[in-house]
Amino acid sequence: MQPRNMSMSGVVDLAAVKAAGEAKVKAEQARAETARQGGGGAVPPSALVIDVDEAGFERDVLQRSAEVPVVIDFWAEWCEPCKQLGPLLERLAQEYNGRFLLAKVDVDANQMLMQQFGIQGIPAVFAVVAGQALPLFQGAAPEAQIRQTLDQLIQVGEERFGLTGIAVDAAAAGPEGAEQGPAEVPAGPYDALLEAAVRALDANDFAGAVQAYRNVLSDDPANTEAKLGLAQAELLSRVADMDPQQVRNDAAEKPGDVAAQIAAADLDLVGGHVEDAFGRLVETVRRNFGDDRDAARLRLLELFEVIGPEDPRVVAARTALARVLF
Repeated sequence: MQPRNMSMSGVVDLAAVKAAGEAKVKAEQARAETARQGGGGAVPPSALVIDVDEAGFERDVLQRSAEVPVVIDFWAEWCEPCKQLGPLLERLAQEYNGRFLLAKVDVDANQMLMQQFGIQGIPAVFAVVAGQALPLFQGAAPEAQIRQTLDQLIQVGEERFGLTGIAVDAAAAGPEGAEQGPAEVPAGPYDALLEAAVRALDANDFAGAVQAYRNVLSDDPANTEAKLGLAQAELLSRVADMDPQQVRNDAAEKPGDVAAQIAAADLDLVGGHVEDAFGRLVETVRRNFGDDRDAARLRLLELFEVIGPEDPRVVAARTALARVLF
């Protein structure tokens, strides 16, 4: 599991696809109706990325999801991670050439959609497949992990619902067409190391992933992807050999044991219980002094790196930490 927000596993949770048989039938009926009405023709590359609002959500997302998986990028102008993730998703939409459609939702202008999807922080990425909503991941994530998630999503769409994507008019992207394809993005100087780190994570070689990320950071200490990846790899390395039941028993029976609380917080985060992990460590900081307090504080800061500084849960926990420290 890749722990960006504990739902970013690189593999779509097939259990989340409910009523698959019924949805598949509806998708087939919708495609047949589109074909009967003369729709479903090739689209220009620019149509692979669309802005969606509440008024057009049913038409542009729910109905289109009967033809092709629709990936929804919830973003806002003030969100710095959104400015990194958005262009990446747009480039991938063009590269995947109709195998998924990217719908961009400005949360400031579409608060109702944000509430309906239970968005707690942005950027947040969901998918809709044959009318069924799937959470993909929250926050920025390495490109390799995003590609893996998209591949799994497309596989679900094809195998479960018969979605084969939409045809793209290649001529529209040529030099004589009205549309131009995305400019080729040159490979960055650390792409090979970052790819190696992701492969190590996929192989559960956490030590290898940690070293690969550290190699990047030794030359480029501000590399955001490497900092995030290192925090994730170190977390996974810590919990890999834990006995979850024993860790939780120790934390419950020894509330004053700082090491037990820190270990339980790691498990909380890997399990997706972000607020529980943060709350546990804030309380541990409040109750302790000296080296014990500092150990809990430092682990909390490390877990902030896993989730990302813009996440509202991190912002709230930082405020709570400040209150108990000062």
